[in-house]
Amino acid sequence: MLRNVAVVVVNAFLPFEFGTICEVFGVDRTDDGLPSYEFAVVAGEPAPLRAHNDFTIQLSCGLERLEEADLIALPAVGDDRLCIYAAPKSRIPRPMPPAGPDAPREFPEDLLRALRRAVERGARVLSVCSGAFILGEAGLLDGRRCTTHWRNAEELARRYPSAKVDPDVLYVDDDPVITSAGTAAGIDACLYLVRKEQGSRVANGIARRMVVPPHRDGGQAQYVDQPVAPSCDGTLRDLLEWLRAHLDQPLTIRQLAARANMSERTFARRFVQDTGTTPQRWLIGQRILLAQQLLEESDDTVDAIADRTGFGNATALRHHFRAWRATTPNAYRRLFRGPGPGPGPGPGGSGGMGPPRSGGLRGGRPPDKHSTVE
Repeated sequence: MLRNVAVVVVNAFLPFEFGTICEVFGVDRTDDGLPSYEFAVVAGEPAPLRAHNDFTIQLSCGLERLEEADLIALPAVGDDRLCIYAAPKSRIPRPMPPAGPDAPREFPEDLLRALRRAVERGARVLSVCSGAFILGEAGLLDGRRCTTHWRNAEELARRYPSAKVDPDVLYVDDDPVITSAGTAAGIDACLYLVRKEQGSRVANGIARRMVVPPHRDGGQAQYVDQPVAPSCDGTLRDLLEWLRAHLDQPLTIRQLAARANMSERTFARRFVQDTGTTPQRWLIGQRILLAQQLLEESDDTVDAIADRTGFGNATALRHHFRAWRATTPNAYRRLFRGPGPGPGPGPGGSGGMGPPRSGGLRGGRPPDKHSTVE
């Protein structure tokens, strides 16, 4: 269930990460046929609360509002608040801790207790970037896989040795705890949760309104000590649009490189630079997204969907769907369409919608005739 969302703000919060949560869950998009959420911003400490870049907000909701939330989101907080003053293995020094009234403070125990109670009663918690440290203080990362911004991953693992920190992914779902990497990865995690609970139509609709990709492949490892990858130039942008319109066709690197007027080696390198993943993996991901849409919105059989999405046969579709979504196509269809007319269950098992445990999940080579891009 995903109807009631609360975002908790503490002193030294980062505005962008806070804003991403508000944008996904706090905007009414019912005019586009999308669901709305009961949304509240909650003061995790006595208001007014001061942002990392020195403005304040006054909030009317206190911690009692968390008792009714299905999802509690925690945006990032500044490094000073976390007492992180030297980046491991970095040549860039961080500021020394402030003194006096601006000195870092521990997170209030009543907030940590409220988070633990929420998880105990079945609510989810989601952190963006360094918001994971609040979950760590609450003991909610113990024994769980998690992530944070790559610059702080080593510190997160040091402080909470029982946590299983993965610094190479955009987000991790260790239900009911979802953690994401830095900044924009919070959007990925929020849209992932929407897709998991409400289907790809809703997630894609929100992404379209926000003018962001509904799904990003790859992981944050591509950003570590490297410049941010440039936007696709006109050649690759046009090619990606062409690929989305021709997912049902067999495709090879040679064909795509020729269409982009590049050598195969240059094309493969440029594709990874501009998309963060390989041509094969990008193509499989797009085919999975199309399969999800068809499973939700059409009565096509799994065999027909496999053909329309370029997997070639139902066995290949089931293989990739289970690898990427941890469930079968029929189980996914039942979850998001419910009982009623349409194709009955086929081979491949049943079960609820399982999460891709982390963003940028790596998959194997597809055993089908169409996914020939390598």
